[in-house]
Amino acid sequence: MSRPIAIIGAPLDLGQTRRGVDMGPSAIRYAGLREALEAIGRTVSDGGNVRTPEPESLSVLDERARFLPEILDTAAGLATAVADVVRAGSSPLVLGGDHSVAIGTLAGLAAAAGGPGGVIWVDAHGDLNTPATSPSGNVHGMPLAAATGHAGFSHPRLRLPAVDPRRVVLVGVRSLDPHERALIGTAGIRAITMSEIDRTGIERAMTEALERVAGPGFVHLSLDLDVLDPEIAPGVGTPVRGGLTYREAHLACELAAASGIVESLEVVEANPILDRGNTTALTAVALIASMAGKTIL
Repeated sequence: MSRPIAIIGAPLDLGQTRRGVDMGPSAIRYAGLREALEAIGRTVSDGGNVRTPEPESLSVLDERARFLPEILDTAAGLATAVADVVRAGSSPLVLGGDHSVAIGTLAGLAAAAGGPGGVIWVDAHGDLNTPATSPSGNVHGMPLAAATGHAGFSHPRLRLPAVDPRRVVLVGVRSLDPHERALIGTAGIRAITMSEIDRTGIERAMTEALERVAGPGFVHLSLDLDVLDPEIAPGVGTPVRGGLTYREAHLACELAAASGIVESLEVVEANPILDRGNTTALTAVALIASMAGKTIL
């Protein structure tokens, strides 16, 4: 992320059922995000938050994909904001909200680039479910399926599919549903599990991931904070034990920054209601700073 950084908040919480993730963008900002980025010499602007509906005012029309029309409308607004930032010569930094915001982020990047790109999906989960296969109907478990064209989602203001499945790498995954396992194989997606990282290390994982996602269009990193072990990131809605350590996560971000090919980032699923002393948001700020080029020396 070598360009000026433009922060976009996406306080969407319709993709899951635990309240509080809509406060994630505010928690990360409050944890000193802008100050941390400016302290390392980065130029930062903050465009505020895209508009998101309140779940109390809505009705669920389809239990297989809860609040999908409203999520896609919000994603379309986010896609426009992301595309505008890229066309203005800045790097978008999207703060979620739940991970369904990635539908908008990736669609906006594809619109600005004029075609699909690649994504490193750093997450405990695959997010590759569809309305037909999801055990919960929560759309935050479907955004990568949507972005690769496998969920069947469409919207007149969203460019989908937005990424090439062969340029998708999951990093840190450790909780997959049966359909997701099958889709990873058939779609050509690379999944680097926590078990593999345990055996070969995060440096090798990220080196492979960066090589695989490189190419035309864009390269994006989508960071779900539940990829971290719950001991260091308790404020997430779907924690899974055995995640990345603090230093592994920093090294992943440092390697992505050093590659020079990642020019957009989103950080999602911070939930202050479930957190301890804003620990998860503070960790998010530290990781974003590493993505923005902060190093020890």
